[in-house]
Amino acid sequence: MKIFSKEQIYEGDKITTERQNISSTDLMERAGTQIFNWMHMRMQGVQVPIHVFCGIGNNGGDGLVIARHLITHGYNVKTYIVNCSDKRSKDFLINYDRIKNVTKKWPELLSCSEDFPEMHRDDIIVDAIFGIGLNRAVQPWIKELFIHFKKTEAFTLSVDIPSGLYTDKAVEDEDAVVYAGFTLSFASPKLVFFLPETAKYTIQWEVLDIGLDPEFLQTTQAEVELIGKYEVLPNYISRDKFSHKGNFGHSLIIGGSYGKIGAVSLTSRAALFVGSGLVTSYVPKCGYNPLQTSLPEVMVLTDNNEERITSISFEIEPTVVAFGIGAGTHENTVSAFEAFLKNNKTPLVIDADGLNILSKKKSLIKWLPEQSILTPHPKELERLIGTWTDDFDKLKKAKAFSKKHKVILVLKGANTITIFDEKLYVNTTGNPGMATAGSGDVLTGIITGLIAQGYHPSVAAIFGVYLHGKSADIAVEDFGYQSLIASHVIDYLGEAFIDLFKEPENLQKTEDADANSEK
Repeated sequence: MKIFSKEQIYEGDKITTERQNISSTDLMERAGTQIFNWMHMRMQGVQVPIHVFCGIGNNGGDGLVIARHLITHGYNVKTYIVNCSDKRSKDFLINYDRIKNVTKKWPELLSCSEDFPEMHRDDIIVDAIFGIGLNRAVQPWIKELFIHFKKTEAFTLSVDIPSGLYTDKAVEDEDAVVYAGFTLSFASPKLVFFLPETAKYTIQWEVLDIGLDPEFLQTTQAEVELIGKYEVLPNYISRDKFSHKGNFGHSLIIGGSYGKIGAVSLTSRAALFVGSGLVTSYVPKCGYNPLQTSLPEVMVLTDNNEERITSISFEIEPTVVAFGIGAGTHENTVSAFEAFLKNNKTPLVIDADGLNILSKKKSLIKWLPEQSILTPHPKELERLIGTWTDDFDKLKKAKAFSKKHKVILVLKGANTITIFDEKLYVNTTGNPGMATAGSGDVLTGIITGLIAQGYHPSVAAIFGVYLHGKSADIAVEDFGYQSLIASHVIDYLGEAFIDLFKEPENLQKTEDADANSEK
């Protein structure tokens, strides 16, 4: 799913009105009606107080449409105009006149904190105050209104975006933003729904189709894409009946040190489970017995040193190499990695101490093959690109790093973001149970195993992140957040693959119901 910028959404609105020969007021009617339909389908006439707060721009116009339909369908509605300026948009004024034609209770004008209505926990608040066009700090009394919303603990539904939240820059004041229980977004979700600093402003979200021009939606290239099942499925590589292990590549996993052989074990096992034809682990001597005992399917090569990697030399011809897992940053390991980089032409996946070595010795970055994959968690990323002021600054610097060094960055965390070719790919799978030792090692193995099978590095990164999270989502149903461990993520990879081809449950129920009705 594309995540459009606010400029693209404005352009989509304009193109739609031109090509469909409708007015902007007609498009606003569509948008507001869709939100009303969403509410009506769930509420079915339930008589709880609904407080609709409208700004004086187009978001407020949407709110007036919603309020009008709620009123005409018999709901208990109170409508308020948040009077933040003397300017009103044309479509707001049109819908202000329309609502006056369906009720004797005209919208109440709010101009200061003394005007705030009394609301209760069981009420519903519809937030239609500010939309995506907000470009300034909210006034102090409106900030107090937002705080008032939060104190009531009433369910808050935001129209398009929580008021006070920007689409393209950080929040200056956390209290000057509406905390929404649900946001109904037009055309596409907003990037801020997925960033660590701003995701908290909406617990859930859903995109509503308001009939924007199909050609615009299909042909417009977005800088950000949201990745789910139907985005990764077309990239799936099926297997021929007569294929053999040699068709699916050879993954070489280099890493480990005394006390950290488990990391290599997790990575190697994940590469196997995701489908790599062959997997070899290259470890210090202390890792030989543990790996040969625990992973009989994996071949093992060893360094001459007992405790750490001090040289990297092998006669095999791997399809892809993963480096850094549990390797440590001893000077001998750094030297071995440097020598390896200067002679290597094989695709690379670099994690953990591999990233730490690059951070300490940035001159080595120039030796990375193009489209090498780096998988930093936030602290590792900071060591690579420097500190940042907010999430938008972080993404800007990460994109610049990716472009400069021609590498693929996988920024690990909730909604892991993959950066490639100046585009952002935001993942939708995963859960808090993955905050456990070894999860990153497993992801490295998954991505490595996919590259071995012939997936382009960018596809392997995006697909790998999806499978990693999906496997954890399936596993957490059996283990819960606290008891989920990295090995479980590997164990459930098969189910994550199978899930790619399952029909949605609600679709299956509909088809079953249709079949029964025919009988």
